[in-house]
Amino acid sequence: MSETTAQTGTAPLTGADFIARRLAAAGAHHAFGIPGGEVLALMGALEDAGIAFHLVKHENAGGFMAEGAWHAEARKGPAAPGILLATLGPGVANAVNVVANAWQDRVPLIFLTGCVDAALAETYTHQVFDHQALLRPITKASFRATPGALGAMMDKAIRTALGGQPGPVHVDVPIGVAEGPCDERSGAAQPLACSGGTVATGPALEAARELFAQARRPLAIAGVDAVNEGAGAGIAAFCRRFDVPLVTTYKAKGLLDEEDPLALGGAGLSPRADAHLLPLLEASDCILLLGYDPIEMRANWREPWPENAPVIEIAGGPRDHGMHAVRHLLAGGIAPTLEALGNGVTPAGWTWGGGEVARAKKALAALFAPEADGWGPATVFDTLRRALPRDTVATADSGAHRILVSQMWRTDFPRAMLQSSALCTMACALPLGIGHALADPERPVIVFVGDAGLEMGLGDLATLRDAGLPVIVCVLVDESLALIELKQRASQRPNVGVDFSGTDFPAVARAFGGHGVWVDDAESLVREAGAALARQGFTLLACRIGRRAYDGKF
Repeated sequence: MSETTAQTGTAPLTGADFIARRLAAAGAHHAFGIPGGEVLALMGALEDAGIAFHLVKHENAGGFMAEGAWHAEARKGPAAPGILLATLGPGVANAVNVVANAWQDRVPLIFLTGCVDAALAETYTHQVFDHQALLRPITKASFRATPGALGAMMDKAIRTALGGQPGPVHVDVPIGVAEGPCDERSGAAQPLACSGGTVATGPALEAARELFAQARRPLAIAGVDAVNEGAGAGIAAFCRRFDVPLVTTYKAKGLLDEEDPLALGGAGLSPRADAHLLPLLEASDCILLLGYDPIEMRANWREPWPENAPVIEIAGGPRDHGMHAVRHLLAGGIAPTLEALGNGVTPAGWTWGGGEVARAKKALAALFAPEADGWGPATVFDTLRRALPRDTVATADSGAHRILVSQMWRTDFPRAMLQSSALCTMACALPLGIGHALADPERPVIVFVGDAGLEMGLGDLATLRDAGLPVIVCVLVDESLALIELKQRASQRPNVGVDFSGTDFPAVARAFGGHGVWVDDAESLVREAGAALARQGFTLLACRIGRRAYDGKF
């Protein structure tokens, strides 16, 4: 009999209980997934440990909901990884896409899966395959739960998911371990991994400081690592102190208030934006890379400067992507190392004396402006940005609309524009929005999704209904895979496999228990957005923009 049973007379602690309590001690509040018989013990243990389990309609959506919830909690400080639960076989296979997304988009995720016991697997093959072999290429680590080592395993899993560049960690739990007794003591909760506290020192820092001190046209690029380190305040203070303009990746929007004259907005997928931003890089005499990971960027950002260019990179360690060269690598936390870089440097009082930055910012604003005729995707994004509160969080699905809204949607805080910016997968925006709204129900959430992306994940509307969340879903209706159609047309290929028939999305919204309405003009959009903010359930705004609406837009 275990110590717990002898002393309290309660049911013995199981392996599932131990795993769940370890996650709860790390600060986890939400878990998402679809149960099967092999994970019933885990699901129940999560609830018993105080971690709310949310039933989803597909494991892929569950992983994105876990990411959305993590973003909401990480905005407040160090947060536990998201949790996705899946049963063996098809449950695991269904989750591969979202696990790959967590790997590429630097999202800490604990992926709990059930599996049959090793002895049974030798003679039983139904739904059985090697989960770890499938997942190892797209996870930071994969563990198989073993009696007597659950504490060590869970501590390593949580630290690995959060440490360095965050990412997914797989934990395969045999049925016998989950349902069997566990005699391990829970022990003290391990502190959450917190990257970004170290400071680069030595000759590399001195050489970088000398380069920066002489610069008169410095330019900074910040990326997702800066967001994950919580470096926004430090970056904003540095840029303002030294008059350094800032470009961000799409996922790093809001590290500096995008209304600030120094903020050049997001970059990554828009050739029209690149036409104004890349010349600034060419003219810069000191390029600062602040937690910048080019996995978010299109081919134009491959080797965007010469090998000997004056580039200073601040990152947790050496990069192996090969996308560009740097002159000085400062391995350390972004905010403290940036502060150390500026120590002893007297602000010049002015940079970019030719007005290049101001002209680029003005040109970008003109490029990504509402349509002159009063309606189209740019008008939709501009109208909703003006109509919704400044603290609104937006999510964007992959497609033509994501490029445009990422250029147009301005925000003044990090994690305000959530998307799949590295893997660039579809059917992510709605579950991201649901997860965020569950974890931060007081903050408005708007989901931007194309008609094809919404149709890919229609079941998520049922999850949204059941959660009773007032999320606003803006679907851009053009009856086409617009981004792919543009590429197809540009390469002079015939129109094949990109256009499709229309769906009555307002009727679909009503069938799922929400409010749905067609929108064809800006005035109606303002009115419906205001009504959506006052509504208890979800609202779907089906904005008809027509085919080829994105021509020349990005």
